[in-house]
Amino acid sequence: QTTPQSFLAAMMTAAQPGVEPNTPLGQAYLIPYYNSKTRCSECQFQLGYKGLIDLAYRSGEITMVAAYTVYANDEFEVTLGLEPNVVHKPAKTDRGEPVAFYAVWKGKNGGCGFEVMTMEDVRAHAKKFSDAYKKGWSSPWDTNFEEMAKKTVLKRVLKYAPLKSDFLRGIAQDETIKTDI
Repeated sequence: QTTPQSFLAAMMTAAQPGVEPNTPLGQAYLIPYYNSKTRCSECQFQLGYKGLIDLAYRSGEITMVAAYTVYANDEFEVTLGLEPNVVHKPAKTDRGEPVAFYAVWKGKNGGCGFEVMTMEDVRAHAKKFSDAYKKGWSSPWDTNFEEMAKKTVLKRVLKYAPLKSDFLRGIAQDETIKTDI
């Protein structure tokens, strides 16, 4: 049970970028978080990785964006420098455990980019930015680790994409609790 104010605020936050929370589309989620200061649960808006992808396409500047999981038995090669490249060939069977995550984008004007995070990178990010993860509490990091990892790497790669302010406002609303409505 969350406070009605935080639920309404989270719904209004979801409406601003035009994403649908808690639907099979996986664009966004309304997640209850316990606030120890107020001693009650509050509703937090959380953008899903599919919502990030949708917002990137809606910017009109992106022609392709995706996030992937790399498994231990996949063929995966990254080249940096003046001609950066990523090659990922998934294993046909027994892919093994996840070892890395990456996201790619391609712009309508020919620009492109990618970002790679190892499992250690993702766990360090979760520990730094999620109190629930740090404390071992149940959270989206616990129940949907791969989706949270993809969202994290997407957020990183899209920092370099030519996106409009509407997209950036949508990102800024992620993981917010607002009760001052």
